[in-house]
Amino acid sequence: MTLYNFNILSFEEKQAVVYDIGVFLDNYVTKDIRINCYAIDKFFVELVYNAEFNTITEVRSFKYGAEMEKYSKDITL
Repeated sequence: MTLYNFNILSFEEKQAVVYDIGVFLDNYVTKDIRINCYAIDKFFVELVYNAEFNTITEVRSFKYGAEMEKYSKDITL
């Protein structure tokens, strides 16, 4: 599946594709928001959750860029 093909899907179809073929990579959590990041072929998808109601509020897709920075963690040895 290409990023273009993914982007033209409905909200519900995008979620189904992520659950069917997405590979979970990482998550980003604050007190208000939870984001799970998945890889599909050659792009990434974020499922944004409302932490209070545990519902998906947004599906974001991208290939690269600043969106990935929140997943890099500072590791102090």
